[in-house]
Amino acid sequence: MELENRTIVVTGGGSGIGRAMVERFAKERPRGIVVADRDAAAAGEVARQVGGLAVTADLTAEAEVKRVIAEAEARFGPVDVFCSNAGIVPPIGGFDAPDQGWRQHWDIHVMAHMWAARALVPAMAARGEGYLLSVASAAGLLMSPGAVPYTVTKHAALALAESLAVLYRDSGVRFSCVCPALVETPLVAGAEDSAVGRAVRAAGPALQPAEVADIVLEGIRKEEFLILTHPEVRDAAVLRATDPQAYLDVMSGLWSAVGGTAA
Repeated sequence: MELENRTIVVTGGGSGIGRAMVERFAKERPRGIVVADRDAAAAGEVARQVGGLAVTADLTAEAEVKRVIAEAEARFGPVDVFCSNAGIVPPIGGFDAPDQGWRQHWDIHVMAHMWAARALVPAMAARGEGYLLSVASAAGLLMSPGAVPYTVTKHAALALAESLAVLYRDSGVRFSCVCPALVETPLVAGAEDSAVGRAVRAAGPALQPAEVADIVLEGIRKEEFLILTHPEVRDAAVLRATDPQAYLDVMSGLWSAVGGTAA
């Protein structure tokens, strides 16, 4: 899909990968672009920069997802491209992570994507076109040792996107799931001092958000379902599928090397 003359929504668009996508997509001459973020100042700054609309919202509530869509459509018309990018990193932990943390991860990484699909896909299918892009993580294909809630919910985000892609294959609606590895974002910076952060750093090179945005745009143009930013993620996913024990040995070795523990 080309983005010219399209109405685009990017959640988590105030910083990191979301901001980079907004800035890159804005160069494609869309009809309008909406920057949704819980940080009002950040959303406003990015929206002013690209001539878009800022919407302050907490995407862990269905009503807020619906409000973002309603405000986008009131300003620019039907949403053509919705990018579910908003996410969180904390709490870091295994099964000791508090239930509230698990719920936060589930709501923002899975339910927010589902609520957007529920609100948008029927109308998109009726029009015969539309695009939903989910930003998951390399952890959705592999794992992030020591960040169990994050890993589990990113796997679920990928599974949701796969399900939608199959169910609506003949509708004209297209779906992509982005699974980036290390990207220099505020979320990553917040985990620098943990074993999780060290493991992520040790797993491969970091990209800048703008580099990821370029890769995502190319994936949208080609209507690729799985958009990978790091070749080593594909290699590790192949190992996981073909030799699960070897894959677990590699991940366990990485976790031990950075001083990770079970809890």
